[in-house]
Amino acid sequence: MDHAGEILILTGPPGSGKTTTAQKLAGEPGSSKVHLHCDDFWHFIKNGAIPPYLPEAREQNILVVDVLTKVAAAYAKGGYFVVVDGIVGPWFLEPFKKISAPLHYVVLRPPLDIAIRRCRERGGDNLTDPGPITELYRQLLSLGPLERHVLSTDGHSRDDTLSAVIEAVKSGSFRLRHNK
Repeated sequence: MDHAGEILILTGPPGSGKTTTAQKLAGEPGSSKVHLHCDDFWHFIKNGAIPPYLPEAREQNILVVDVLTKVAAAYAKGGYFVVVDGIVGPWFLEPFKKISAPLHYVVLRPPLDIAIRRCRERGGDNLTDPGPITELYRQLLSLGPLERHVLSTDGHSRDDTLSAVIEAVKSGSFRLRHNK
């Protein structure tokens, strides 16, 4: 898979398989790749962090996405295929659209009950409360013109999801912008 200088935003609700798929994708043969796990950018804030799904986190979230966008752009400019893995809804896309690199946008969508189950099975510091999981799921449920970027993962194995994402990138059918 050779997509040097391009960026893939791999998003979906918690429990959709974003990180698992991104890690596997970053290990695929082909061009050099970088996996940017969005959660890490929020976890860099050690004091005063606000859970990003809360309304009062708006300013914090804008700053974190700005930093994330700049890092992704720098890696892409350096010739890497950049996999951005996190909850990047349409409300966060504008800064990414300003990057000159080709930009792919794939929204993984499992059934809600599977997403909740996966989150609960992970445990630890991960989000396990069905309330916020359901709300984030709902926010990514109706994407209007971006609905064509949804990849239903219902009944997919991890390998099926990886193959579908690879095909989406190769075909260019999930690009937000065709500038290469």
